[in-house]
Amino acid sequence: MATQKPLNPSLPHHTLDGYRIALELVQLIAGTRIADAQLRAQARKSAASAALNCAEGAARESRADKRRVYAIALAEACEACAAVEIAAALGACSQSDVAAVTSLVVRLRRVMWRLVR
Repeated sequence: MATQKPLNPSLPHHTLDGYRIALELVQLIAGTRIADAQLRAQARKSAASAALNCAEGAARESRADKRRVYAIALAEACEACAAVEIAAALGACSQSDVAAVTSLVVRLRRVMWRLVR
């Protein structure tokens, strides 16, 4: 479920690997069957917020602003992962869904953590 690289990277977030991974997270969670409506909505909202904050951080000018917004993006990705984990604990989605989401969030964290430090 990989997102395609934009043909013309005309905006700052188009060149950010973290943004592309966050978009993959949005797509993965959108395709994940979560039976609990509240947890499904929370997972989707948090994943979208992670991608949006990656884009916002890329457009920020100061290093401190970038770090702050990228840290929020990481927290939102962790929240999306937690929503899927909780759904699985309640029997509302599969453990394989948890594994896929966790793997992608770990990948996002590895990429974005360097930008937060």
